[in-house]
Amino acid sequence: MTNKNMLVAICVLGFLAVALGAFGAHGLKPYMNDYQARIWEKGVSYQFYHVLAAMVAFVLYDLKGVRYLLTAVYFFLIGILLFSGSLYALATIDITGLPKEVLGPITPFGGLFFLMGWGTMIYAVVKYSKLSEK
Repeated sequence: MTNKNMLVAICVLGFLAVALGAFGAHGLKPYMNDYQARIWEKGVSYQFYHVLAAMVAFVLYDLKGVRYLLTAVYFFLIGILLFSGSLYALATIDITGLPKEVLGPITPFGGLFFLMGWGTMIYAVVKYSKLSEK
């Protein structure tokens, strides 16, 4: 993926976080109970957090050229798709009829990718002093 495409992907996921937050609060509200609404909100929150983390990792990668930061970006993006995506699906299970047995186990894998992204960023910062240079 080119740098431009990666940046576009991060921005699209940020855009979608806003849109999905609004859609859940307004469009889906009549169709979800309080528990489902909280699941939806958790998906939106974690999507926002990790879009910002991906953006920081990508900008640092672009400025400093530490490839581990690009790896962290990929981990964050995969985590968003698996973690937040599965929470959106779980929150709307009554509407979509998707099987809970398949969706439930996906969420922890998304969380694992988030952890791998953060761990990779920690490794990059510790290993490469040029990240702390001006």
